[in-house]
Amino acid sequence: MSRVGKAAITIPQGVEVTIGAESITVKGSKGTLVRPIPAGISVKKVETSLVVERAGSGRDERSRHGMLRAMIRNMVDGVTQGYARELDIIGVGYRAVAKGQDKLELSLGFSHSVPYVAPKGITFEVPQPTRIVVKGADKELVGQVAAEIRAFRSPEPYKGKGVRYVNERVLRKAGKTGKK
Repeated sequence: MSRVGKAAITIPQGVEVTIGAESITVKGSKGTLVRPIPAGISVKKVETSLVVERAGSGRDERSRHGMLRAMIRNMVDGVTQGYARELDIIGVGYRAVAKGQDKLELSLGFSHSVPYVAPKGITFEVPQPTRIVVKGADKELVGQVAAEIRAFRSPEPYKGKGVRYVNERVLRKAGKTGKK
């Protein structure tokens, strides 16, 4: 039995959980999240907690059991507290400008600025021109948006210029040594 999968998920006050035949819906102060329930896995509400169970002990059921439990836990945390991912922009002239809460304009050393429109449920904060905070209720979507922004100009190994996660360690290479 999966150690992660058999642990119950406590439902905090103010969170509404609806379990359908093929999906689970979690509603809270930060938004509403829906996730399909894979075949062979069932979710039951027991008083103020959720229990994830599997029908059999096949390879597919075992692999999805703990994963679905972790995803539901992330949904509950997301609608109560939300998730945030911070990015640093390093380089001369590299900066970000917020155009509302769901649009960014990035200057990353190209001949043009790079516009980015956030998907539904994601907001941006730009506390400094060189820092971007991606916020949302869906942990997976917050991470995906942060990765897409980082991919516009990922950190290069010689000078370290580019977009990186806060506290990301970029391995640096030595440049040319010159003639001897």
